[in-house]
Amino acid sequence: MNSDSDTEYLIEKESSDEEFSSSESESDDDSLESARDWCRVDITISHPSHPKFPFTGNPGLKVSVGDSEDPLDYFNLFFDDDIFNFIVSETNRYAESHFQNAELTPSSRALKWKNINNQEMKRFIALLLLQGIVQKPVEKWFWSKRPILSTPFFGKIMSEIKYGLIMKFLHFENSDAFDENLHLNPKLRKVSELHSMLVQRFKSVYVPKQDISVDESLIAYKGRLGWKQCIPNKRARFGLKLFQLCDSESGYIWNSCIYTGKGTVFHNDYNHLGVSTKSVMTLLHDLKGKGYCLTTDNYYTSPELLINRKTDICGTLRPNRKGLPALLKSSSVKKGEIIAFQKGKMCVMKWKDKKPLHMLSTFHNADMMEVKSKKENSAVKVKPKAVVLYNATMGGVDRSDQCLSYYPVARNQQRKYYKKIFRHLLNQAVWNSFVIYKKNGGRL
Repeated sequence: MNSDSDTEYLIEKESSDEEFSSSESESDDDSLESARDWCRVDITISHPSHPKFPFTGNPGLKVSVGDSEDPLDYFNLFFDDDIFNFIVSETNRYAESHFQNAELTPSSRALKWKNINNQEMKRFIALLLLQGIVQKPVEKWFWSKRPILSTPFFGKIMSEIKYGLIMKFLHFENSDAFDENLHLNPKLRKVSELHSMLVQRFKSVYVPKQDISVDESLIAYKGRLGWKQCIPNKRARFGLKLFQLCDSESGYIWNSCIYTGKGTVFHNDYNHLGVSTKSVMTLLHDLKGKGYCLTTDNYYTSPELLINRKTDICGTLRPNRKGLPALLKSSSVKKGEIIAFQKGKMCVMKWKDKKPLHMLSTFHNADMMEVKSKKENSAVKVKPKAVVLYNATMGGVDRSDQCLSYYPVARNQQRKYYKKIFRHLLNQAVWNSFVIYKKNGGRL
């Protein structure tokens, strides 16, 4: 195993995940508070750890693409004709509504609008993706004729005016039919249907392996919005927050939930629980009872809820959680030392490297293992097995975020939040296409 910066990563994650207040997370009914009797583990004696639940999932690719080596075939698994038909229909509808209600001057560019078709929308999407590869700080520079800035390919695919009009009228919902009292998710009404359609495709195309992770992701957004969030340890810090469930090994984004603050729509089965638990259980709902192993951060506080649904968990823990052994927080440990407590299938432990780390696992004990740093001539370190597994499986969301940041489809100048979300969903579809392409033997 390779590990050097892993512990620093874990410390950073543990110290920064304070997005949910203690009052929110402690409102979970199935919290650690119900765990009455913790027994201290004698670390001088080797104890067998509890086994994982039997895995009955059926992971892998669930659609046929044959031996295709064309990346576009994989992208079309997600952005299929139904998706394009939907976007084209709503964009044309919104443009027609705009002309009926707006008073345009004779010189207005909008008067050059003509209803678009699927082929034109595909060209538009292609230019969005190309902007992530050929990056320029100002969007109109892609059509510049100045020799130092010129990229003539953009103009050959679509004129700047046509591109600008499609971006202006780009829409994903029927505004005329909207009823705030009937819509399930009014805050996300402008993009909720598209998001649901894409998530359904993410889930049907590929099923993750046993190890999965849930973490937060952030869409950078500087506009005015009541449910804009701040996550200090993310690259962007301010923006629109999503919860994502990923395959730990590949980073494939299997499910996601857009957080809109109070009123965020979760699965009805979990409405009586706290926000942190609702988010995780909603993402995990279709995988419960199959022996999956979830790695998550310390905002999730209801391991017993997962155990009852035959799902294992490994993650960091807040030492001030109700129901934990008092000694877990009060005991002082030296660097390299560990203390642990057991309650049924749950084991909580405190280990110190640079800072004290608090871990919870349903299939680990306090056993340690040797790990070697990636740095040359570095010493071998001894770490708890739970920490090593956490570092190996927690990075699914961060892996996808990092890779997508290299070729950003989203632009900082995008003012409309729903268009920002659309660009991010497009990014997710590209990433998942790449993962499936590589799993099927593709090479780029």
